[in-house]
Amino acid sequence: MGVSTNSQWPDLPFAAWRETCETLLLWTQIVGKVRIACTPLINHWWNATFAVTPRGLIAPAMTYRGRAFDIAFDFTEHRLRIEASDGRVEMLPLEPMTVADFYARFMRALRRLDIEVSIWTTPCEIENAIPFEQDRTHAQYDRIYVERFRQALVQANRVFTEFRARFIGKASPVHLFWGGLDLAVTRFSGRTASPPQSKTPNVAKWVMDEAYSHEVSSCGFWPGNGGYGRAAFFVYAYPEPAGYGDTRLKTAEGFYDGTLGQFILPYDAVRQACDPDALLLGFLQETYEAAAELGKWDRKALERREVRTA
Repeated sequence: MGVSTNSQWPDLPFAAWRETCETLLLWTQIVGKVRIACTPLINHWWNATFAVTPRGLIAPAMTYRGRAFDIAFDFTEHRLRIEASDGRVEMLPLEPMTVADFYARFMRALRRLDIEVSIWTTPCEIENAIPFEQDRTHAQYDRIYVERFRQALVQANRVFTEFRARFIGKASPVHLFWGGLDLAVTRFSGRTASPPQSKTPNVAKWVMDEAYSHEVSSCGFWPGNGGYGRAAFFVYAYPEPAGYGDTRLKTAEGFYDGTLGQFILPYDAVRQACDPDALLLGFLQETYEAAAELGKWDRKALERREVRTA
């Protein structure tokens, strides 16, 4: 494979920024839990997610006692911005600090805006989690790698949005789940599914039942913390149809990881490709088709026959 000269897909070696990524994950969980407290439940917890912006991530249009407010992670100027509909704004610098300090500063900033929100301070989806207000272990913030992460999110969001446009059935937005810091987009067959039997650390069963109440084919991007150990794109089906993991892919760099129960395409394979978009879209399409064919989805009713570009 030739090496791409496309600088839009930055090098993102997880080992080089693992501690920053772990800290950032916990910061986003703090903001994400405020988002849950200030938005009504929407299908499969879509209300809890963040959207990608050119500058980072945003938790938009939350409400509190008749007002609305946004919270944005600006990874270009490295600050957290809280903006309320009454015109008031609070900003915090994004810099090396403990999770406990971030939590305290953030909650004080909300109170200065007269937003009084209480959250459960135990992190989700993490074994042996330390409550936010006690966590003085995670305290790293490397601007260079956060900026690279932002750039990778922008590119993944762009390609995922193109992939989403091919589907006219029920589909999620392209959004970031702060439980695992994964950007994802999910397609639905239209059929209900049995509740998952697996357990997720510090996540109630009814939460996961809501997340996986319907049959899905889902794809996403991890910066390196998702179990694979490196930045990667992933695809899974729930419930997984028989023979799914045995699917032979045309994408030579893609493979099925039996431990994760997911198809994996390393981020580096995309970054180094001569045509990153084509490689990623091909992987997303063929893994979706495997789920749809083996799961007997009504593809004629769910898929767009012609993909129009602006």
